[in-house]
Amino acid sequence: MQFRILGPVEIQDEHTGVRILPTGAKQRALLGALVVKAGHDVSVHRLIDELWGGHPPANAANALQAHVARLRRRLPRAGGAAGGPHEWIATGSLGYVLHLGAAQIDAQRFHSLMAQGRQTAGRDPGRAAELLRQALSLWRGPALEGSAYGDICAAEAAQLEEHRVTAWEMLYDALLRAGRHGEVTGELEELTCDHPLRERFYELLMVALYRCGRQAEALSVYERARKRLVHELGVEPGPALRSRMEAILHQDPALALPDASAALAAGQEGGAGPAAGWLGSEIARLNHRIEGLRLQQEHLLRRFEQLTAAAGGKPAGH
Repeated sequence: MQFRILGPVEIQDEHTGVRILPTGAKQRALLGALVVKAGHDVSVHRLIDELWGGHPPANAANALQAHVARLRRRLPRAGGAAGGPHEWIATGSLGYVLHLGAAQIDAQRFHSLMAQGRQTAGRDPGRAAELLRQALSLWRGPALEGSAYGDICAAEAAQLEEHRVTAWEMLYDALLRAGRHGEVTGELEELTCDHPLRERFYELLMVALYRCGRQAEALSVYERARKRLVHELGVEPGPALRSRMEAILHQDPALALPDASAALAAGQEGGAGPAAGWLGSEIARLNHRIEGLRLQQEHLLRRFEQLTAAAGGKPAGH
């Protein structure tokens, strides 16, 4: 059994292939809230607020009880030890609690694969990309789709969506590390359109284009990002994106993929192993970020001096 919230809320019997879909918005919200809080009592008051918000019916407690009874009837009886009967939804001291037993939640699987991908990225970016692809393949649509009306589901949905975007960033970073820049430009273009204020996607796209020999296009991506950020937020791109633009403009060697044989030889000579090439690349990247921060500081100081001079050297408010 798997409770699935990475998309519309549903239950999947992995042995029979049967899918159980809650009927109606209230049933979806109830199941979603119980899955999010699995193993913990959810009070009657919180569940009423989750289902009806600020407009509960006069007999809200009884109406909630009826929805719980209906949901219980939808759940399979098996699921306990050796496939015996299992009480999925129990009445607790304050409200109701979902006991998972041997069942799983797809969001837990997503987080596990994402963590494995993060741990693997430094030593084996190709394998990390595979793990992250698996994690993202679990998604069937927006998290808790059709259920995120109350505070419990809405907060969880927002957090899951943020983790999903982070997983995409990790995936394409791993693919670039693995030298697969030619495969990802189209997907990164789509992501910059879907998440136009996410600077990391622009940065990854710029590197992919540059490594494909498309320097002018890479620089045009920076200009597109800058215009969008200024228009939407009134801010210039951050130091990481500006630093990447400067590196591309000056064709910094650190942007190129390290030659595998050269990196191996350098690592063996220095006694550091094949990871030395990757480490050198990381050091170069951090140096670029530091330089970007320095340039930002200089810009802010110049702006401060201009404003101070315009005000006759007097602090604001005098």
